[in-house]
Amino acid sequence: MKLETIHNFEKALVTALNLDGWRLVHTGETSLPYDAQGITPKGYKCVIEMKFRDKYYETKILEVGKYNNLMKMDSDIHKFYFVNDPKGNYMFWLNDLKDLKPEELYCPKTTMWNTNKQNKSVYLLQEKQAIITNIYE
Repeated sequence: MKLETIHNFEKALVTALNLDGWRLVHTGETSLPYDAQGITPKGYKCVIEMKFRDKYYETKILEVGKYNNLMKMDSDIHKFYFVNDPKGNYMFWLNDLKDLKPEELYCPKTTMWNTNKQNKSVYLLQEKQAIITNIYE
């Protein structure tokens, strides 16, 4: 997937959430560790990291480093992780996830720019841990 396509998907999600009462701005073209920031429908400050996957996997991969960067932010900021794959959409509320256990996975060094692989420390999130799911039928 091209970077421009990913940014377009991110912008589309921001627009859709804003129609549902969120007040978000897209930050995916910056060096920030998240792709959108703003206010939830309940008035809380928030950030959202987004992933758009071409393949379906039962568990959703979240890099430990990415999680740690998000969790370093002020505790009053709600941190969300959104994953889209061929089966559906999943929104995880990272502030509420407890007892995550890191695992080592052999995966691409970067999602888009490098086909070399390396071991990465990741969390494998279960679909049932998502606070919002939209499964395609």
